[in-house]
Amino acid sequence: VQLQASGGGLVQAGGSLRVSCAASGGTISTLTMAWFRQAPGREREFVAAISWNGGGPAYSDSAKGRFTISRDNAENMVYLQMNSLKPDDTAVYRCAARRPTVIHREWRSYNLWGLGTLVTVSS
Repeated sequence: VQLQASGGGLVQAGGSLRVSCAASGGTISTLTMAWFRQAPGREREFVAAISWNGGGPAYSDSAKGRFTISRDNAENMVYLQMNSLKPDDTAVYRCAARRPTVIHREWRSYNLWGLGTLVTVSS
């Protein structure tokens, strides 16, 4: 399975953006899916995760209440709706997958990664 994130861009603080993750070469229907982000000079950071059947989901403290993760297994897609964006949300956002069905917040637990999409939030 190959993953590809898209939908990043430049948005003003307080605005919204939805990033997408498209899977190809296989189905994501049995995989736990997650979003991570990494800003320059900072470590990779967990954002959100969702189990294979849409259960969970789990969010980082910074994402809770502002971001929503969702998935469409029929379309092989995962989404991250981001509202009330802040400059601190500026980062490259990457989607990831892991075969075990338990949601995990540690990036080392994910063995499938896509290229990222850059989200820039201006103040």
